[in-house]
Amino acid sequence: MNSFYCSVELLEHPELRGKPVAVAGDPENRHGIILAKSDAAKRLGVVTAETIQSARKKCPDLILLSPHYNKYSDYSKQINAIYLRYTNLVEPFSVDESWLDVTASERLLGPARQIADEIRATVKAELGLTLSVGVSFNKTFAKMGSEYKKPDATTEITRENYKQLLWPLPVGEFFFIGRATAGRLNEVGIRTVGELAQSDPDALVKLFGVQGAAMHRAVNGLDDEPVRPWGDRDAAKSIGHGVTFPRDICGADDVSLALTEICDEVGARLRRHSMKAYGVKVEVTEPDFRRHSRQRKLQTPITTAAAIKKESLALLRELGFLDRPIRLLTVTAINLQEEAAAEQLTIFNYSSTTASPSNTTVSPVNDSVRETGRDVALERTLDEIRRKFGKNSIGYARNLDDDLQ
Repeated sequence: MNSFYCSVELLEHPELRGKPVAVAGDPENRHGIILAKSDAAKRLGVVTAETIQSARKKCPDLILLSPHYNKYSDYSKQINAIYLRYTNLVEPFSVDESWLDVTASERLLGPARQIADEIRATVKAELGLTLSVGVSFNKTFAKMGSEYKKPDATTEITRENYKQLLWPLPVGEFFFIGRATAGRLNEVGIRTVGELAQSDPDALVKLFGVQGAAMHRAVNGLDDEPVRPWGDRDAAKSIGHGVTFPRDICGADDVSLALTEICDEVGARLRRHSMKAYGVKVEVTEPDFRRHSRQRKLQTPITTAAAIKKESLALLRELGFLDRPIRLLTVTAINLQEEAAAEQLTIFNYSSTTASPSNTTVSPVNDSVRETGRDVALERTLDEIRRKFGKNSIGYARNLDDDLQ
């Protein structure tokens, strides 16, 4: 999708079309970065993930709109529903990107490029949004094609033209090659995609391990990963939620209030995905942006906010952050298994803790959380109420009118 967040917001603000617009977090709540920008803002140098202050230096007239993530999720579902009219092989990559395998559909609907153009026209007519499509013989080159020409375009990358189109590009513009990797490639004299493709694969493996071999295969058009059918997704490996607070929190009361909301969200997501956690991890960012994390493996799995909060409090206490300022706090349920999976019973009550970045091991403790059936039933009742009447229909009294969210 082209400038997805921004395009969705402009559907309700047609008077802003053609003007420099950006969707950004709230600087009052210290979420002040650019999440998406219009083409007009892009032409003036505004880039995703830069601060609002930096963007406004480039574009003093920049118009800021607040994000509405539920709206983006809804449009994403509608867009994928359109894709599914053409093939069942639709694999979402992000909220605004999906891979489609239309090989079988070509017999009925015509060549892949024709299908791509029809999809673009359908999305524009039905939803008022534009997208750029890459058509190719593998997923990697299809992704590169979708980035090659914007907005509202189809780019076909074939076995005959991929060297001409892709090899002259800076190596950092290739799919999944990040800034650090590109920098290291530049240091050894590899500056373009073509130079990477013609380099010694064994040398790349020595530099980057298996990632080096994967890069070499990808730039040479050897990616053969299939598009997965709709709904065929890997089970979640972790489920987390984090908050950057409007002010630094400090003290046991602040931390407890913050954890109530954060752990409620983590628990609800666990149950929504029918998962249970055999571990909890907390990550803390201080006001000076130093980061700390600690995690604990559990002998008994948990799914409720109350249990996740108890473990999180213990971890923060061990890190020494019940009386130190916190800018951002994230809680993650880890070591997940399906809710119906069998549990290994033990006569011991044991959990272990590890810390990062030092990775020091803390002595085992004997306070592993055990949930009761009543605990689980209570939180499932909350889930049902929210499902019927909305996420904000019920909450915790202690968090009413707090200034942390």
